[in-house]
Amino acid sequence: MDSFISSVITLALVMDGFGNIPLFIAALKKVSPERRKVVLFRELAIALVIMVAFLFLGKWFLKAFGIQEYSLSIAGGIILFIISIKLVFGGEEETKNDPKEDEPFVVPLAIPLVAGPAALSMVMITAAQQSNKFITLGAVVVASLINSVILMSSFPISNLLGKRGLTAIERLTGMILVLMSVDMVMGGISKFMSL
Repeated sequence: MDSFISSVITLALVMDGFGNIPLFIAALKKVSPERRKVVLFRELAIALVIMVAFLFLGKWFLKAFGIQEYSLSIAGGIILFIISIKLVFGGEEETKNDPKEDEPFVVPLAIPLVAGPAALSMVMITAAQQSNKFITLGAVVVASLINSVILMSSFPISNLLGKRGLTAIERLTGMILVLMSVDMVMGGISKFMSL
């Protein structure tokens, strides 16, 4: 039971629900308010499915494609870097598109923000430490529920902060993400160099 609780806590921390709030607010700001919860639920469900799939098929997938674990970290870092640059410099074009075209789909919310390299690696590490994969499955589901509750609260926070507050948080988050993305890339390079 202790290992289950520690797995839940570790996975919830790695998913970084509180840290992702500004990113989710920024990514969903062009989505109509009535669609936001639907999109958020969809993205969180996709992230959960990816993590569960990775739990059972992750090592096979990496081996089948000849992908090393450090590559996850480097690729995730590059994706986060691109996202963070857009946040810092606010690449906004005010074109009137179909509202559904403004909805994020899979990237960047489900991957790499929730089911990112750190979360997927942690799922694999936790599964390796447990004799029963279904204990890890339970931990992934509970941690995802905790993360979902945290991220559902991002909408009241966005209403509280207003447009200027959101812009400030978006720029600040972009700067933090630049640092995180570089750290992820360097972590992957460090793992590669230590082989």
